[in-house]
Parts: sequence; C-alpha cells; structure tokens
Amino acid sequence: MNINYQSIGVIHTPFETKEGMPIQPAGAAGVKGTIDLNKKLAEGLLDLEGFSHLILLYHFHKSRGFELQVKPFLDQNTHGVFATRAPKRPNPIGFSIVKLIHIEGNILEIENVDMLDGTPLLDIKPFIPAFDFYATDKTGWMNHPIENLKNIKSDNRFL
Repeated sequence: MNINYQSIGVIHTPFETKEGMPIQPAGAAGVKGTIDLNKKLAEGLLDLEGFSHLILLYHFHKSRGFELQVKPFLDQNTHGVFATRAPKRPNPIGFSIVKLIHIEGNILEIENVDMLDGTPLLDIKPFIPAFDFYATDKTGWMNHPIENLKNIKSDNRFL
C-alpha cells in the first residue's frame, strides 16, 4: 500500500546540522523556533492558542535509509529500531511535544525544539494531559535515569 502525505508547513529552528542538536525536546528546554504553516491552512489554527503544548509530527527530511538494529544516543548497546526513537526508520517520521508561545496569522512561535531547521511538518495536534499521559510500569532498555539530558547532543551516528 502506498501512502502519500504533503507537508503542511515548515519548522524553523537554530539547528542547521544534526551534530550538536538536542536529541529530545526535554533536552532542548528554552530553545525557540517557529512553524511557518501553509497560509491556506491558517484557518485550522482556530482555538489552538488555548493550549500550552503541541504534538508535532514531522518528516526526518535529512534521513536516508535505515537499519533494523541501531545503537541509540542514550545507550551503548544495539536495539531494534522500533525500540528506539532513532531518526533513520522505515518511515522517517518524528514527533516532538513543544511549548506553544504565540500564534500570529500562520506563524507559530514554539519552544523546546529538537529538530533541524527546514523540517517539513506533517501535522499539529494539541497536547492534552488527560489523553496523552500514562503512568508506565516499564521503560524497556531505558530503565536507568537520564542525567544531564540537556548536555546530550546528536552526533554523526545516524548520517
């Protein structure tokens, strides 16, 4: 089955290259960016400013190919790609939960960005804690605390 999506806008961030980029929004606290939404879709932003956080779905546009087993940024062991958030995936789709600062027309100011500048945006959804938060019993291989996440940056392992 062939599935086609069109970008609904572009995410702009301070990150021109993968190296040195935060690996998750929690490690990008305070880093600002913008979304330039297709002007034809701006009407769809009605009432979005009432939410503090957004779920962004986007295309890893610089990702080429994939491997089914990878060594993620936060571990030295190899894991199945579906047990990681590695950017090189069979379908290179990423997601981040970002803070919404302001909307002006078709431009959204956001914070806690962890994606490359020019990233094609696929969808925006409001983050609703009652829907989107679950207490968990297990976190797989991530069973250790992550210290200093803000200091852990992307390197060249997924080029």
